[in-house]
Amino acid sequence: MSFGDPNNPYGQQQGGQPGYGYPQQGQPQGQPSFGYPQAPPVQSFGGGGYGGGYGGPPTEMPGGVKAARAMLYVIGGFQVIGALLLFWAGVGIEELKDDPEFRNDQAFQDLAQYSDSFHVVGVLALLWGIFAIFLAAKLAKGGNGIRVTTIVFAVITAVLGIYPFIFILVGLIYTVLAVLIAVFVGKSDGGAWFNRPRH
Repeated sequence: MSFGDPNNPYGQQQGGQPGYGYPQQGQPQGQPSFGYPQAPPVQSFGGGGYGGGYGGPPTEMPGGVKAARAMLYVIGGFQVIGALLLFWAGVGIEELKDDPEFRNDQAFQDLAQYSDSFHVVGVLALLWGIFAIFLAAKLAKGGNGIRVTTIVFAVITAVLGIYPFIFILVGLIYTVLAVLIAVFVGKSDGGAWFNRPRH
């Protein structure tokens, strides 16, 4: 390549054209004088007020919320099983109360006085289980109200798991599951899921 070669980008440009970075006569300021095209302006993708241009609202339930939903179903199943056991125990105590074998058993008779309580607690356990299953079903399409209700449900369940069942393994399981539900639903990705726009 010769010094005056028009194809040499490093050589002297013909016609006395200015060098790199200096506009030619009649050329608008800010445009380069060399013959390379300008890059298109950078555009932000997604936008929509969700994370400053890092994508729109979530379209799929976050993993933490899915885990919370599964745990709610587990708690609901435990509650239903527990309610059935309480009903069965209450009925069994009622039937054995007048049995001659247990009539003179003072401990059993003392327990038999609370047989109606087994049915009441059984009904409450069943309703709590149904409520847990209802919340689990609503996590897919529910809004922020379902999120708050789920967190409150989890806190109450955790407290009930600690007292009066602190020495029972089931109470410990309830407490752990409830705490995890509150954490997963309360996280920021959970908030984005429950606050997403709905059509």
